[in-house]
Amino acid sequence: MQEDPAFARAALRIGAAGYLLKEAAAEELLSAARQVAQGGIYLQPAMGARLAVAGAGAPGTDGDPSLTARELQVLSLLALGHTNQEVARRLFVSVRTVETHRARVRDKLGTETRAELIAAARERGLLG
Repeated sequence: MQEDPAFARAALRIGAAGYLLKEAAAEELLSAARQVAQGGIYLQPAMGARLAVAGAGAPGTDGDPSLTARELQVLSLLALGHTNQEVARRLFVSVRTVETHRARVRDKLGTETRAELIAAARERGLLG
């Protein structure tokens, strides 16, 4: 159902053997089920293409998934040690919006904790 490649990436990372969008034809669903039953992994071709493009990242991200400008702002402020509340005040958004951006960045970088998030961002050169 989710067309965002981050969802497919997350599903595969936690052990899913396939990813199809709900608009997939019945024949494609059967083909995917057969492939998975034989021990393979199935990714709907359109989603695979999106995943490949997203994996290429924006210029300067060395192949990392593209982060939006707002996600980079939130990430930078978090790296400076600001709390979610402080980030929200500085960017004139709600705390919930900051939490959403932070969760998306964590998903895109494949991290769980704040420390891992900041370390991964530094390793990838995302923090100026």
